[in-house]
Amino acid sequence: MKILYAVSEAYPFIKTGGLGDVAYALPKALSKLGLDVRVILPKYSEIPLKYLEKMIKIAEFNIQLGWRNQYCGLFKLEEEGISFYFIDNEYYFKRAKPYGDLDDGEKFSFFSKAVLEAINYMEGFSPDVLHCNDWHTAIAIPLLKEHYSESSLHSKIKTILTIHNLKYQGVFEKEMLHEMLNLREEYFSEDRLKFYDRISFLKGGIMFADAINTVSITYAEEIKTEDYGEGLHGLLYSRSKDLYGIVNGLDTELNDPRKDKSIFYNYDENSFQLKKLNKEQLQKKLGLPINIDIPVVGMVTRLEEQKGLELIEEVIDEILKEDIQLIVLGTGNKKYEDMFRYYETNNSKKLSANLYFDGILAQQIYSASDIFLMPSKFEPCGIGQLIALRYGSIPIVRETGGLNDTVFSYNEHTGDGNGFSFKNFNSKDMLYTIRRVIKCYYQKEVWSELVERAIKGDYSWNKSAQEYLNMYNNII
Repeated sequence: MKILYAVSEAYPFIKTGGLGDVAYALPKALSKLGLDVRVILPKYSEIPLKYLEKMIKIAEFNIQLGWRNQYCGLFKLEEEGISFYFIDNEYYFKRAKPYGDLDDGEKFSFFSKAVLEAINYMEGFSPDVLHCNDWHTAIAIPLLKEHYSESSLHSKIKTILTIHNLKYQGVFEKEMLHEMLNLREEYFSEDRLKFYDRISFLKGGIMFADAINTVSITYAEEIKTEDYGEGLHGLLYSRSKDLYGIVNGLDTELNDPRKDKSIFYNYDENSFQLKKLNKEQLQKKLGLPINIDIPVVGMVTRLEEQKGLELIEEVIDEILKEDIQLIVLGTGNKKYEDMFRYYETNNSKKLSANLYFDGILAQQIYSASDIFLMPSKFEPCGIGQLIALRYGSIPIVRETGGLNDTVFSYNEHTGDGNGFSFKNFNSKDMLYTIRRVIKCYYQKEVWSELVERAIKGDYSWNKSAQEYLNMYNNII
């Protein structure tokens, strides 16, 4: 089976979030099942030079955007046994960042069209499935149906759309239909791309895809409701039989406390006591008082409302009254950055606020912290809790999306569970859970069992890759 995996970012070339991790790890896992999976993404100027120098140009063609013809180059690179294709156009992709430009709609219209046209130039490879990801490539699905129905290479291709985060839909003015997409007026209708008085790229993908999936079972159910559906809950409910929930895995080779070169001391389930030495070294590095017996709470997160920062804001005074140290790493909303700056100034022995992103420090926080706090308002899947578990940092999460599918609250009576959770989006419930975890931390035998169970858990892509294979088989 041949899969063309279209995505806006992929590690190790370009990564802004969890999507980049998935686009690297899932194709590797699928290829181990015998599939021929190839990834296609933009050739951004930020891609490290060592990869740019190894790319081979295999084709050059034009892409029609409205009345204009735009140059497109197609490059190829083999990495980790996977073929990666890159769409080249300096006007669109020689930018300071992949997203956030005023012409994002035009940029990803070009990219989606280029993906479809590039299929003509992939020697020896004719995809059975075009697997699109989020709004950036979702529009390729209606374009495939409209413009390539008579192409022998394209007409039998089945389509999958993975929704990594429904909040971001690629909503643009109606004029985009003609000026960029070359789609007929009929596409501006409720049963196609129309979204209120504009068009939604993501809606177009949902309407026309042969199957849709989200990145967790719970999120697949949540987005069919008004609270989480972002205005598309009715459409998603109507496509329930084609909507799958498949939880993301973790690249356990990249995230391995036994081999990770970013952390101070390597360890496994038989030597997790070395976490205390990692804790000591991180306390030194961040200027916190050295105390290996105190519980350290870690947060590696975007500082945005989605991540539950308003709950932290409501009870941070009470959190810092507990006998803990809190280490935060991340950037985002200035309101929350200012909050952590203020509380660090007044609680420098208890709080280390690192308001930037640093991949090495992130791994050190996972390996040194005892507790990982992730109280998200909503979370399609989440990767932080998976890395935390892999490194033996016990997560506290809210029961939503993928957090609900991967973290199972500890039961004092049965001893089951790998973390702690609370149901309502309520700061008092979160604070109660934090206090419950701190109490549990000092029950050394119980805590050791929890940490050992967390490290030994299977967070790999193996099971999820098989579920993707089943979904591909279903539509073919």
